[in-house]
Amino acid sequence: MSRWLPYPLLSTGLLAMWLLLNESVAPGTVILGGILALGASWALIALRPAKARVRRPGVAVRLALMVVADIVRSNIAVAGIISGLGRRDRRSGFVRIPLELRDPYGLTALACIITATPGTLWIEYDSETQAVLIHVLDLVDEDAWVRLIKRRYEQRLLEIFE
Repeated sequence: MSRWLPYPLLSTGLLAMWLLLNESVAPGTVILGGILALGASWALIALRPAKARVRRPGVAVRLALMVVADIVRSNIAVAGIISGLGRRDRRSGFVRIPLELRDPYGLTALACIITATPGTLWIEYDSETQAVLIHVLDLVDEDAWVRLIKRRYEQRLLEIFE
């Protein structure tokens, strides 16, 4: 089974997405989607992704709930900024944050968290200096952003992945 279908969840998900995007379950659509899903699954074998090792699943669940709450809170704040409510002297800017996190899955999770939160965007990661550059829509205090990312997200991601 694993030789013919190395990543069954990936293949199933890709096939389902193909059928949803095509809005059809005609035999030709299903066959073509199945071939594409199998091809993508076999192509992933060549990449040989390392297995993610989640060490503390309870922390991961708490982090996910915290991120959802932060996204809701940030949506409200960005809506206020866009509608012109509040103070007028807002400025956006870039913040460089040094990281201790080295795990590629942890870095990916942090990139997703930062980018999914309205008002912030992951710009680049410098592997030599181990620092990330983010853009913040309402930048008041750079040090506060560094503390927020390191304490709120990086610390938990270190517990989960390293």
